[in-house]
Amino acid sequence: MESTATAASGAGSLGGALVALLLVVGLILGLAWLARRVPGIGAAAGNRHLKLVGSLSIGPRERVVVVDVGGTQLLLSTGPGGTRTLHTLEQPLPDAGGTAPSPFAQVLAQHFGKKK
Repeated sequence: MESTATAASGAGSLGGALVALLLVVGLILGLAWLARRVPGIGAAAGNRHLKLVGSLSIGPRERVVVVDVGGTQLLLSTGPGGTRTLHTLEQPLPDAGGTAPSPFAQVLAQHFGKKK
């Protein structure tokens, strides 16, 4: 009888460890997916020499963005066909001064269909 109880408790602790391992792996995969989907989270957020000044959606999969690269602002077109430089701005765009919504607010607005 004692050997049956020991085997049952060993199987229970092994099952619990397996469930905990699957939970941790699932959490890591979920956070990695979230880091790719939410702007401002990830490796690009720490780059001081490259900054997104503004963007505008011009179609379901096309955007026009202004990027500051080392003090030079570029107007770029992005879409399924790739990224193209449309224009190099001679004068930088004025800073909005904090009136732009946060990246989190932009993502929520996109998901709920609100446009500004």
